[in-house]
Amino acid sequence: MLRRVFIIWFALLPLTVFAQFNVDRLIMSGRSALYYEDYVLAIQHFNRAIMSKPYLYEPWYYRGVAKYYLDDFAGAEADCTEAIKLNPYITGMYELRGLCRIRGRKFQEAIEDYDRALKDEPSSQNFWFNRMLCRVELKEYDRAQLDLDTIIQKWSSYTRAYSIKAGIYLIEKDTVQAAKWLDQVLERDPYDWKAWLTRANISMSRRQWKAADEQLGKVIHLKPQMVGCYLNRALVRLNVNNLRGAMSDYDTAIELDPENFMAHYNRGILRVQVGDDNRAIEDFDYVLKMEPNNLMAIYNRAELLYKTGNLRAAIRDYTRVIEQYPNFWAGLQRRADCYRRLGMTNQAELDEFKIFKAQMDKHIGIQPRWSKSQVVQTRKKSEIDFDKYNQFVVEDEEEAPVVAENEYESVYRGKVQNRKVETDNMPMYHLSYIRYNNVLKAYQAFDADVEAFNQKQKPLHTVFVNCNPNSLDERMSKEMFELADALTKAILDSKDLQISKWLLLQRAIANTVVQNYGEAIDDLNTCLDIDPNMTLALWQRGVCSAMMNEFNASQGTDSKIKAASARYDLDKAISLSPENAYIYFDRGNLYMAENEFDKAIEDYTKAIECNGNLAEAYYNRGLARIKADHVDEGISDLSKAGELGLYSAYAMIKKHSNH
Repeated sequence: MLRRVFIIWFALLPLTVFAQFNVDRLIMSGRSALYYEDYVLAIQHFNRAIMSKPYLYEPWYYRGVAKYYLDDFAGAEADCTEAIKLNPYITGMYELRGLCRIRGRKFQEAIEDYDRALKDEPSSQNFWFNRMLCRVELKEYDRAQLDLDTIIQKWSSYTRAYSIKAGIYLIEKDTVQAAKWLDQVLERDPYDWKAWLTRANISMSRRQWKAADEQLGKVIHLKPQMVGCYLNRALVRLNVNNLRGAMSDYDTAIELDPENFMAHYNRGILRVQVGDDNRAIEDFDYVLKMEPNNLMAIYNRAELLYKTGNLRAAIRDYTRVIEQYPNFWAGLQRRADCYRRLGMTNQAELDEFKIFKAQMDKHIGIQPRWSKSQVVQTRKKSEIDFDKYNQFVVEDEEEAPVVAENEYESVYRGKVQNRKVETDNMPMYHLSYIRYNNVLKAYQAFDADVEAFNQKQKPLHTVFVNCNPNSLDERMSKEMFELADALTKAILDSKDLQISKWLLLQRAIANTVVQNYGEAIDDLNTCLDIDPNMTLALWQRGVCSAMMNEFNASQGTDSKIKAASARYDLDKAISLSPENAYIYFDRGNLYMAENEFDKAIEDYTKAIECNGNLAEAYYNRGLARIKADHVDEGISDLSKAGELGLYSAYAMIKKHSNH
């Protein structure tokens, strides 16, 4: 017995005295937090590592990664610069700093980083591509084309390079070469809708209407929700006198975007051409709700009201145009005619006198012009010319960028650590200092053993059961670190092993919250050395092992032994607490990770038998059943999960109902 106590105390001392100085563990915990996308917490871990050993490059570099994903590009660049000073031989740091500099529009400095990275990895497609895009941004088109030639030579199937070449030729107004390279893109990838769209624009600029119609049809087939494509194809069809097809495209555009100005305006013009005047008025009414001062629309409506005999409304619209352009003689003539037909002779004669005077002035060489102030009142992106009132409207031309900001290539694109395998499961339940937070506020995760622990042991912080903690902010991270330090002091001061085991459990929970799974497992190991049947410690160690195992697997480490260890802990915890729904749920997650869906379904079912309100168990059982090809039962489970407040289940139902 004495020997066992001595071994336990020997295990306690190094953990309590030296844990806070274990920089390797801090770095590993920070990387784990990065993997689980908890960036603020990751920064806290790396801050501590930097304070302890500022001469190590890794915490500087990984803190830069965390800042990058928090959009702190200046801070990330500074951290990468410091890391490079400490170790200039890590290529990934130049890549990350290059991306940060791109975000800060420091394209020349980014090129320097990619030059350096290419010395180490000359076969990296990403480096070549991003350097080329920086040169495009700097308008160094000749050098960009040379980089593109190299990329195409090395990676002939990489169609984005062909598209960028075409984009550069378009900037240089060489549509022949642009079309040639786009054709090569489409030959290799006929599903590239952007290439089809650009090709269609070139055909439209050349007035090749039939080809443009076919090309826009390809875009619409691949991207059926793009309103602009329907508008462009309608204009193309008008040029080949396909009025029915053009009308259909305008109708579809309005279905997709009911408030689209151009669709309503142009459909109104088209309805005029086919003699559907009353419905054309409806379109211009809608246009004028969106843009009440659009003079071209007002004039078009005035003409339609004149034709359909609504003379007072026509006078109203003609008057609004004449107020802006007093020398608009056609409008005055129309309004005078409306007045005469209504018997308003005096008003008609006033308008006719203005026209007569203007004609006399013109005869003797005096012709009023629109003033500069009147021109300023027109809309910036549309033409005000009443001789063209019945022509269709197109967008003012804008030079499209060759590359969008999010098109740079890197391993850092998207969420942190894109090596991570995305799962749809709800995560494991575990002990936490953060309260459970589901949409259904009335429900709280409850476990009798946890409640007994809170009441009897009076922990420094109330312990909750949780499976969906939010990312920690700086204040919460600091609170958890301070709690761990306070527990360390209490452990050192304790002289009773039975008290120490509960203190160690509390510190393990604090370390779990800050994703310091290695330290948490060490504390739980010591707890279980003191009391091998400590259910809460077995449960928590099983979860920590599973979380650490997932991270290690993402880094390429063999995870079979760790997975078996997590399963052993949860098996034993279930044998000691067979009514604990959460432990069954967690073991079900382990089976899901190993694609043992039938066993997972059994455990989720047992969890539901223990706690019929466990929404996450219905949710995960639903996914397990779907993956086991029991789709109807799976959707039924997802529906129940949604009913219990887990509303993300409805998105899953929609996703899997179509299969």
